[in-house]
Amino acid sequence: MAKKCMQYRELRRKHGVQVRNRCQRCGRPRGFIRRFGLCRICFRELALTGKIPGVVKASW
Repeated sequence: MAKKCMQYRELRRKHGVQVRNRCQRCGRPRGFIRRFGLCRICFRELALTGKIPGVVKASW
């Protein structure tokens, strides 16, 4: 319920500075990766399962 309330509150924000990027998958506002539109947790899950093309785990 709190997540829905926060999303509704964002719709009412009047200034661009107040806009907060949120994960498209889970709605998490922190740890956001702009290039993919996901939070770090969702990005890691999708990358490890191979659902994000071109992303591989680094190894050296």
